Amino acid sequence: MNFLYFNLLIIFFSINGLKASQLQDSIPAHDSFTIISEKVGETRTINVWVPEGYTKNTDALPVMYMADGGIKEDFPHIANTFAKLINAKSIPPIILVGIENTQRRRDLTGFTEVAEDKTIAPVVGGAEKFRAFIKDELFPEIGKRYHVSNKRGILGESLSGLFVMETLMLKPDMFDYYIAFDPSLWWNNHNLLNHATQQLKKLPRPEKTLWFAGSGTKGISEYTKALANILKSGNYKHIKWMYTDKPEEQHDTIFKATKEEAIYWTLQK
Repeated sequence: MNFLYFNLLIIFFSINGLKASQLQDSIPAHDSFTIISEKVGETRTINVWVPEGYTKNTDALPVMYMADGGIKEDFPHIANTFAKLINAKSIPPIILVGIENTQRRRDLTGFTEVAEDKTIAPVVGGAEKFRAFIKDELFPEIGKRYHVSNKRGILGESLSGLFVMETLMLKPDMFDYYIAFDPSLWWNNHNLLNHATQQLKKLPRPEKTLWFAGSGTKGISEYTKALANILKSGNYKHIKWMYTDKPEEQHDTIFKATKEEAIYWTLQK
């Protein structure tokens, strides 16, 4: 295992170990329910936050989805950020749907031919099934339980950011808004980047919105910058995008450091 890859795995395991210990954020009022999923073969816990005043009107609202959506994961601080921006009238009302993890590294990774990638978990490469769960099972359930519009977004960081980017490339019709913080584009020998030009040319109407950020972490930053350069030079149709380069941030700080900027730019009125 080369030295850079070894350091990247140390960072990776450290940041993902924090997902279960983020208790410093106040937990907002929310709904929780479970879905017995045929697509991933297990029961999944879903957390839903709705903006203030939701119950007093019947307006159909857009929905932002997120993996790492457990109460002990990233759901509380993202819900609180939405509340802050909505109350300030910086963004329109939106519903947040968090998907609690079971086997995070399985669900958020696609196929890989790289042996070193497979050291991160007993099972990897489950992104296709997880995406099918969201599309075929979670979307309809949210539609039954809440008054929602046909506008949807997805956000995520690290491996979850990789899942966001892979979804944009492979199943762009699933969402209108894509937000990725320090996405793990190194996965499978940065295969997603290798095919980005071809996939971006295929993006359909209506226009997709992409915001992504890169920290100064070696082994990650070079690939987020490479994607920004691909987007800059390609002049692709049907995508509005913004890249935020944050060399002063690290992999474990960039999410909270840039989340307000990301959400505001993507959803501003």
